Amino acid sequence: MLDFQLSPLRFTQADVHSTARSAHCRRGRTRQADGGYRQTRCAFVGKPGGLDGGFLPGVSASGMGLRLSQKFVFLLFLSGLVTLCFGALFFLPDSVRLKRIFLSKTDTQPVTVGSGSENDAKEHLKRAKDQEHLRGITSGKGETSTKLKSLSRKPSVSHEATEERLAGGKAQEDLTLFRSKAESASERATFSNHGASSDTFSYNKFKQCLLKAPLGREQGRPSDPRTAERRDKVKEMMKFAWDNYKRYAWGKNELRPLTRNGHIGNMFGGLKGATIIDSLDTLYIMGMTEEYNDAKEWVQTSLDLNSNGEASLFEVNIRYVGGLLSAYYLTGEEVRLIDVHYPSLLVRAAASFIPTCWGWASAGSSILAEFGTLHLEFVHLSELSSNAIYKEKVMNIRKLLSKIEKPHGLYPNFLSPVSGNWVQHHVSIGGLGDSFYEYLIKSYLMSDKTDEEAKKMYYSALEAIEANLVQKSPGGLTYMAEWRGGILDHKMGHLACFSGGMIGIGADDGVPEKRQHYLDLAAEITHTCHESYTPTKLGPEAFRFDGGAEATATRLSDRYYILRPEVIESYMYMWRLTHDPKYREWGWEAVEALEQHCRVDSGFSGIRDVYATTVGHDNMQQSFFLSETLKYLYLLFSDDDLLPLEDWVFNTEAHPLPIIRDSCLQDGGAQDKTVSE
Repeated sequence: MLDFQLSPLRFTQADVHSTARSAHCRRGRTRQADGGYRQTRCAFVGKPGGLDGGFLPGVSASGMGLRLSQKFVFLLFLSGLVTLCFGALFFLPDSVRLKRIFLSKTDTQPVTVGSGSENDAKEHLKRAKDQEHLRGITSGKGETSTKLKSLSRKPSVSHEATEERLAGGKAQEDLTLFRSKAESASERATFSNHGASSDTFSYNKFKQCLLKAPLGREQGRPSDPRTAERRDKVKEMMKFAWDNYKRYAWGKNELRPLTRNGHIGNMFGGLKGATIIDSLDTLYIMGMTEEYNDAKEWVQTSLDLNSNGEASLFEVNIRYVGGLLSAYYLTGEEVRLIDVHYPSLLVRAAASFIPTCWGWASAGSSILAEFGTLHLEFVHLSELSSNAIYKEKVMNIRKLLSKIEKPHGLYPNFLSPVSGNWVQHHVSIGGLGDSFYEYLIKSYLMSDKTDEEAKKMYYSALEAIEANLVQKSPGGLTYMAEWRGGILDHKMGHLACFSGGMIGIGADDGVPEKRQHYLDLAAEITHTCHESYTPTKLGPEAFRFDGGAEATATRLSDRYYILRPEVIESYMYMWRLTHDPKYREWGWEAVEALEQHCRVDSGFSGIRDVYATTVGHDNMQQSFFLSETLKYLYLLFSDDDLLPLEDWVFNTEAHPLPIIRDSCLQDGGAQDKTVSE
């Protein structure tokens, strides 16, 4: 809404006797749509002269029969009339059409995200909330179609102008998604059509573009009784973890199982319910209907995504945005995101287009795995919201990374959001770098293998990784070292163990002569990570290959295990790709270890030392344990038609997102293979 300030008119005796005989309305400020102000001045100038000088041109005071006091009253009346007129035009709720008469077309459009001040964005979001009272999830079944409620956008504001206004301060990114009700199939949501003015999104059309039913023929239940029994055990673990979270930490971010209370922390900037959002799709695919409905009701009644705290952009994106997107695509029920305030600029500074990250990062720099792990979720936000800004921002990040000079073809972990240059040459496939590479190959797969730039960047990076980081230990174990300015650090983190699965799913799209090589490399890395799992069958946070060590944590600070999923994630992918039974056996070893060492009376807890004979617990049931670790185990013991890889990619929090088949969606869902209801 435009604010118009009209300062009161002030007169003194000196003003009255001035030879200039002029009356001025003082400078006012008109807030414009871009958040700036337009200075305005109005003036009524009289004829020079003494007291007989006329106030109006060509008309004397005596001719008008007005005394000084009457002139003053007249001016007050006139100023009041002007104020009343502008108030009617600019403040009354039904005055939008009147505004268009006086303002240009570009000034009348609502402010797009990031194009105006924070107050403008808040006011616009508040109006949307008041109109719709949107919150959470509304149930819908089978043929549910989706009705999208999205903010109006300002198309005339250029991306460059937007970035200039964003630079130097904190911005809020409203992520407005999906309203789905159990209404007639004729109701549709606005759907982006890559620059088209508007299109419609039909949930039924989306389902018809899937090659297989998301949950398979029998919800992925294996025919082998032993495998089915193991899958049932994983489901029981999920129920145990969920029930204790609900009993002792409902609405908090994580459960503290030893003290039987909840934990919020500061990673999410005051947002709550991380375990609930992270668990939505896991509960659904496991057929835990009652628990899923409880989670859905909490989102509907209690989820508040308005936060002014400082949070991790990375964590909020992969958990909250990814979790709600996934739940929508799997169920067709409303999963809405509104007013998510990202704690730092999503796109930082004029040239770099890189978001800032946590303050502990080197020299205030941005972290590769943070700004490089937005693409999957933001592409889907643009697909569903009819707003290209989300995809534009992640494409700008990729554009910079594609053209910037890379030492030996490698991507260092730290980059300056101001200069757009690398801050230091530390390269890791584990923490700080990991999911950037993961999102390159998954962006290519999610685009139905049309994103050629992502493919090129991924395989170029993989070649550089092989040439500089992949090593073979004296004992024959293949591992990924870290690179520090040309010097190898022979350490591999647990987080880097996802790379076995990543290289595996990308093997089939490499150059023909290297496809088998990539699959073999994926198997070797997964084997190394299995070997890092100690006699407790749980792995340390990091392990080394120097000083005679073979996949062993030599430092006390690296010996902990916090219920991480990366090794199990690679087991699942390698099982899907090869059907080698050893991956299921290794997964079952992990299940038994989790039961023996991490299960406590009121949930699951990480442990402080995987080598200790007496286990010490860290009193934290991480939300990703329910989202990733247990989900990957469940999929490992399920048939391949449960969330088939032909239709789905998993974000780095294991939330499944569908492959976007534009040609099918634009053709009305016509496919040779369609989903059976």
